[in-house]
Amino acid sequence: MTATFVSTDSPAVRDVAPPSEPSGVLAILHDWVVTVDHKRLGIMYVVTGLVFLVIGGMEAFVMRLQLARPGLTLVPPDTFNRLFTVHGTTMVFLVGIPIVFGFANYLVPLMIGARDLAFPRLNAFGFWVLLFGGTLLYFSFIGGDGLYGAGSAPAVGWFAYAPLSERAFTPGNATDYWNLSVLVTGFGTIATAINLIATIATMRAPGMTLGRMPVYVWTMLTVSAMTLLILPPLSAAQIMLLLDRFLGAHYFDTQAGGSAVIWQPFFWFFAHPEVYVLMVPGFGFVS
Repeated sequence: MTATFVSTDSPAVRDVAPPSEPSGVLAILHDWVVTVDHKRLGIMYVVTGLVFLVIGGMEAFVMRLQLARPGLTLVPPDTFNRLFTVHGTTMVFLVGIPIVFGFANYLVPLMIGARDLAFPRLNAFGFWVLLFGGTLLYFSFIGGDGLYGAGSAPAVGWFAYAPLSERAFTPGNATDYWNLSVLVTGFGTIATAINLIATIATMRAPGMTLGRMPVYVWTMLTVSAMTLLILPPLSAAQIMLLLDRFLGAHYFDTQAGGSAVIWQPFFWFFAHPEVYVLMVPGFGFVS
């Protein structure tokens, strides 16, 4: 067998145009969209959290205007409930968590002497899944079944107590958008928490023992472990609710042998420790 070499001076080679690459704004956008760099992803996490903070703040502002004086009719009661639901969900799942893990993405590898997180692609996956979950929540404004076929956001509260969030009490698909949004966002958060734990455990620089780690890294290790402990029960409850709403599983239907209160321990097993997930990193910053 002989190798065949083609001269670069031949017309066939000269006529082949080099592959085009995006330039200008498109090139910058492409670099950020496909990045797996922990610094860029950290910035994207924080910016995403700040964008949702503005949106959630506007919702809170409308609610406070409605409550400013007795008897105001700025928004009808049902719309107020929808704003309350989306605002609470936004602040907990789409503002607090992205900002906390965004700073961790940026700072933890630098503090322990690692080049990046242990799983860069998993890091990018966690961010885009979280962003997709937030998009699902706000898509309910146009995709949810509301009055006269108009779009409608969920009105079950950010806690969505079952059985009040069952299809018998909240028909339409707005609650399903809420459920899927929080479920998908939780998957992304779990992925990021696993990534941070693996990074801190295996990628510390030589000489960076656990006792020498900065306090902030310790707080993020604690927060990541708490996240792995508290989010799966919430995800399990949401899967049960989806099965109830779509397949008639009756987990929360007392007439079919289910429980009307089982949602609450599942939810608050997450929601109460979530306070510390959002608060403990601040202690690390101060320290």
